[in-house]
Amino acid sequence: MASSAFHETISPAELEEIFLKTKNSENNVLISSIPDVCKETPCILGVDEAGRGPVLGPMVYGICFCPISKSKDLDKLGFADSKTLNEKQREGLFAKLCETKEYIAWAVDVISPNVISNSMLRRRKYSLNQISQDSAVDLIKLAAKQGVYIAEVYVDTVGMPDKYQEKLSAIFPEYKITVAKKADSLYPIVSAASICAKVIRDFAIQNWTFTEGLDAKSEDWGSGYPNGKTVDNW
Repeated sequence: MASSAFHETISPAELEEIFLKTKNSENNVLISSIPDVCKETPCILGVDEAGRGPVLGPMVYGICFCPISKSKDLDKLGFADSKTLNEKQREGLFAKLCETKEYIAWAVDVISPNVISNSMLRRRKYSLNQISQDSAVDLIKLAAKQGVYIAEVYVDTVGMPDKYQEKLSAIFPEYKITVAKKADSLYPIVSAASICAKVIRDFAIQNWTFTEGLDAKSEDWGSGYPNGKTVDNW
């Protein structure tokens, strides 16, 4: 994350402008404004990703956090795993999340496909799982550096949950760590992180520009995943 471009942002309206100005070949970190209550009150923090397995676009890791005392308020916002929602529903929830800035905040790490490819092709292998786990660790560290009072961390697993939880607990012994399969459908704070990751990845894809100078629009390649005809036909 040290080599990433860093952007502070507070609204969906800013995202298009950010991605039009940034380079697709570089990582980008975006973070919302952080309310004082998240620095003064013990918080829960969720971690999830979007973009493992596409043929085009970045992988995005996201975190979302709020005070433990606001857990019931978070439930009422109606977050669900981003994969079960359509684009309009995800954008609506992300907008609602940004509007609830008095007690919720988020950050994402937009990992360039160039960085992923170069990492995995190293002589000393750096796997996608390692990239993913390091991104999650860096985002948790970023929240802590910004003064967030983290107490509990919930993570959607990459690899074996037990080993990943043991790794994170060793790095962050001061936090209660829970790593689980399908955590995005079990814990609303992870669902919120999932929404952030997916919506911001959608913005990145919709504003993708090719260094090769291809004359194409986002409608031509869709989501960038190979499970649909749009990107296959393109």
